Amino acid sequence: MNRQWLKNLTSDDKRHAMPIMTTPGFSLIGVKAGDVFLSGETQFRAVKTIVERFPATAAALTMMDLSVEAEAFGAEVRFNEHDNPDIVKPALNDLSDADTLKIPEVGSHRTGQVLLAARRCAAEISDRPTLGGLIGPFSLSGRLIDMSKMMLATMTEPEAVHRLLEKTTAFLIEYAKAFKETGCHGLIMAEPAAGLISPKMAEEFSYRYIRRIVDAVKDENFVFVLHNCGQTEKMIPQMLDTGASALHLGNAIIMTNVLGQVPETIPVMGNIDPSSVFLMGTPELVYQKTEELLNATAKFPHFVLSSGCDIPAGTPLDNLRAFFDALEAFNASKA
Repeated sequence: MNRQWLKNLTSDDKRHAMPIMTTPGFSLIGVKAGDVFLSGETQFRAVKTIVERFPATAAALTMMDLSVEAEAFGAEVRFNEHDNPDIVKPALNDLSDADTLKIPEVGSHRTGQVLLAARRCAAEISDRPTLGGLIGPFSLSGRLIDMSKMMLATMTEPEAVHRLLEKTTAFLIEYAKAFKETGCHGLIMAEPAAGLISPKMAEEFSYRYIRRIVDAVKDENFVFVLHNCGQTEKMIPQMLDTGASALHLGNAIIMTNVLGQVPETIPVMGNIDPSSVFLMGTPELVYQKTEELLNATAKFPHFVLSSGCDIPAGTPLDNLRAFFDALEAFNASKA
């Protein structure tokens, strides 16, 4: 299914779309964000409802909650009524604590709920692939110690950073394998912190570790989508070298500057601004920006329309409809 799914994304006459829009499903099932992130069953209901409401989306995505893995390592999390959870206390005071840091069991804390949601989605949503969501190793490590400390340490204590990355990568490999065992069809890994550093540093502290995770799980039936919402225009070769099946890019870049760097067999997804356009814009603005992006990327068959990152909870459903209306009109004009 997934090999053909990837082929369809890049070879169909029509343009496909895969926005990251699970959190708007909260309002559709009438629950608050804090309740969703604690319950895998509720996460499944939100995902199932959103893909039923918007059937043109190419895959079902589990929640993009980048606090789950850090919480499993011991970080303190605050749950919000209307938004994703926040890390309020890192697991480590400084990098010296990383040497005694225990790697958590997969399934502990809320990772078990995320895996439950993935299992339920894979079993109940049969008309499109289910992709599980997890954080990347550099972004996770930064959340365990505080990102500003992590950034400084890449220059002052690189060997200690690598020791921490070995532990986060070991956990993420097992977590990725657990997603695969749920029956879901692939993963989308969010590594936003790699966009904060140079391409050379990103290769050293992020992509070399992601490559190990990709190697552990990717096969012809299990896809791996790598997401980075930062300034990625100069690090596309490193991202491709991870072996990822597809790239998902944020609105910090100009999509047409990237598409020519990527082979046409590899989907490139993005990148309508999730905040200023989807959340705060009008349906007319969403339609306009979507239409402009589709027209600008029309000559690239491997472009897949998406949001630049996860669309926030509270985004008006009319704005999501405008996104898909623009997609439908574009495809009709090319028929």
